[in-house]
Amino acid sequence: MKRKVRKKKLLIDNSKVREFYSKFKAVICKNIKNKDFALAVSGGPDSLCLAYFGKIYQSEFKNKVHYLIVNHNLRKESSAEALKVKKILKKKYINSKIIEWKGNVPKSNIQKNARDMRYSLLSDFCIKNNIKYLITAHHLDDQIENFFIRLLRGSGLKGLSSMSEIVNYNKNLKIVRPLLKLEKKQLKYVTLNYFKNYIKDPSNNNKNFLRVRVRKYRRDMEREGLDTRKIIKTVNNLLSASKAINFYKNKAINKYVSFLSGQKCIINKKIFSEEADEIIFKSFSDVLSLVSETYYPPRSKKILNLIGRLKKGKFNKSTLGGCLVEKNDNFISISKEQKVKKMSLRL
Repeated sequence: MKRKVRKKKLLIDNSKVREFYSKFKAVICKNIKNKDFALAVSGGPDSLCLAYFGKIYQSEFKNKVHYLIVNHNLRKESSAEALKVKKILKKKYINSKIIEWKGNVPKSNIQKNARDMRYSLLSDFCIKNNIKYLITAHHLDDQIENFFIRLLRGSGLKGLSSMSEIVNYNKNLKIVRPLLKLEKKQLKYVTLNYFKNYIKDPSNNNKNFLRVRVRKYRRDMEREGLDTRKIIKTVNNLLSASKAINFYKNKAINKYVSFLSGQKCIINKKIFSEEADEIIFKSFSDVLSLVSETYYPPRSKKILNLIGRLKKGKFNKSTLGGCLVEKNDNFISISKEQKVKKMSLRL
């Protein structure tokens, strides 16, 4: 039996906040409507704004919303900060849950591993609680930063086109990003207007992280006259092109890839002679993610290197992105490594 939507008219006195909320609401209405969803809150101005908008939407449409705080245990202050975020939300009658990482803490590639840990915890919670949608606070500035980061790494079309409004994390969970049309300063304005304060992440000032350095480069380029709005236009154009290529990539996967199970498939080697390089690359990227059950595929350079070796005569087997890749006369076999589950606990 479908839940009946009972809309309640909400009065948001601040016209700016009302305008920003309308953009959030449009995305959620289009993709989720009155279904339940989870919402990730870190305590920064972006995610607290997201929590506030989630509360308003919940009041309007009567969705059940799960407000989740992730404690990575990366720093000694992590537990105290998670409790502080919970307290900030509680003052505004938003009940939240802290989910905590129990495995080993990574010592290298910290930002990537922290992201993997965060999504692993959030995904596990959502799957256990039959939640199909996870809402994140990615915004316009994240899009621009991701573009520059991937440009520096020599990413292809998929990387440069950056984040979509909605994407499949796995077969059970979709990630929705309703703030992509809003700038960080706008989200900060909402948070200070409603919560009055937020948690400052010390890693935002750590120049060891590429993202922090990119923010400085961006400010420098803006002073030289670079209009970052043009970057967004470029990102959107690339995203449109990526969607067109995805159409043909999906056709190629249907034609050349046979899934024997959720964790194993075979690829007909004819894909190398009958498809364009970009279609081959995107097909392998998707297959590696699907088989390994990870949201992010391996780096482009590593996938291209694997494809290059597969095309050559001498190739027996190799591993990449949590997958075992083997080649015989006519087919390439890709299966999930058995050790992946153990690795995920150590991240």
